Amino acid sequence: MCRTNRSNVSGFFLAGRDITWFPVGASLFSSNIGSGHFVGLAGTGAASGIAQGSFEWNAVVTLLFLGWLFAPVYIASGVVTMPEYLRERFGGQRIRMSLSLLSLILYIFTKISADLFAGAIFIEEALGWNLYLAICILLAITALYTVTGGLAAVIYTDTAQTFIMLIGGLVMMGLSFDYIGGYNQLEPEYFAAIPSKRNTNTSCGLPRSDAFHVFRDPIDSDLPWPGMIFGITIIATWYWCTDQVIVQRTLAAKNLSHAKGGCVLAGTLKVLPMYMMVMVGMISRIIFPDQIGCSLPEECIKVCGSPTGCTNYAYAKLVLFIMPVGLKGLLLAVMIAALMSSLTSVFNSASTLFTCDIWMKIRPKAKNREQMIVGRVFILVMVGISIAWVPIIQAFSDGRLFDYIQSITSFLAPPITAVFVMAVFWPRLNEPGTILGIESLWNFYWDCSHDIRVCHAFSGVWETRQQANYLIQSSLSLLCNDIAVCDCSNLDLCFTGHAAY
Repeated sequence: MCRTNRSNVSGFFLAGRDITWFPVGASLFSSNIGSGHFVGLAGTGAASGIAQGSFEWNAVVTLLFLGWLFAPVYIASGVVTMPEYLRERFGGQRIRMSLSLLSLILYIFTKISADLFAGAIFIEEALGWNLYLAICILLAITALYTVTGGLAAVIYTDTAQTFIMLIGGLVMMGLSFDYIGGYNQLEPEYFAAIPSKRNTNTSCGLPRSDAFHVFRDPIDSDLPWPGMIFGITIIATWYWCTDQVIVQRTLAAKNLSHAKGGCVLAGTLKVLPMYMMVMVGMISRIIFPDQIGCSLPEECIKVCGSPTGCTNYAYAKLVLFIMPVGLKGLLLAVMIAALMSSLTSVFNSASTLFTCDIWMKIRPKAKNREQMIVGRVFILVMVGISIAWVPIIQAFSDGRLFDYIQSITSFLAPPITAVFVMAVFWPRLNEPGTILGIESLWNFYWDCSHDIRVCHAFSGVWETRQQANYLIQSSLSLLCNDIAVCDCSNLDLCFTGHAAY
């Protein structure tokens, strides 16, 4: 980090393109695993079982896509941002600006706000601090070294925080399984974790019968198997192969070999969250069936202040219950490290997008010093907007933060995935086709306007739910986008089998 020249764009935003495979892989992992994963995956595991862990396992495959299919194209292009790649690919500015704005919206409403909310939940539970006081303190610490250090500071800090997260998470996992008598006791104990107060005339409050199934019923389940196969892959391809936060790490690698090595390391580590987070959340429900598995709105309000469920508190409550005094501090450090690593990554990537793709369009003759100042100021602007969005997440995450994150990205990601996949693999794709694909985001608004009221299958609360599962919607949206892009770019050439771009 000390050798990196942070006074120019390459040094500040790409760490001088001089990072070896191990920091690249560690940063890929820790940029993804934020406090939202610890809180969200544990909460979803407590609510519905192991199926959400397949999001993590799918990343093993899509990281290989990044290293062997996408990264060679990006690195050979010599670009700094993903929208810049599309400009180089198509020669126009409209797609670059559209994708930059869409990416910034996604960062604020899913990544930054959700991680802030998750980290604040843990600190509120552990230390008794006010939610917003915890958020402001975390942001102040995080923004300090992001603004001053650039990507090099972020990557090397991520590497250290990866060790902290893995050590703390594995210790927590071991103590949790030991408390219930081992791995073999997880299934029978989970199905017995029924709250004492619930509506006995319904199945609400009972653990799902398919809680230990990854592939679930295609019609009536919360995560139908076609969506698990196709929908998750679409979302994962957007996140791991086209998102600025992730791809920026591979662009900072010394060469393509180091980028590939980092992808392999990160993919190997992504096997762990199923056991470190999802199953630990299920153990939390076993130990606290009345609190984490509360099935009546009035009971949930008493526990956590939310009528829609308290599963978001599964990880924090289990840490405070099961960990010895000294190790509680270790887990607090783990949560703070997870939050800071993901936030710093998003802050740096967002400022890169804004500075290189939007500000340089407004002021094409801006000097290096001006670009550095604008990038740092924009981080502060994002912080303010993200804090303002936290109450919205608190109200609408339905007690399951991870579902909130994935449901939003499942609507916004397919057009981006379609555009990048076809830009890399189909030479005849043009800018009008990509613009049409991005504009097909109307599916998001259409789906959100058609809601139904259903009983919350895990907490017994009546709530508004979308008619179509978000993973199925993601698959259908990608298909519609591909058809629209092909049609606008000359449909008769779409299936002629051109070689990769």
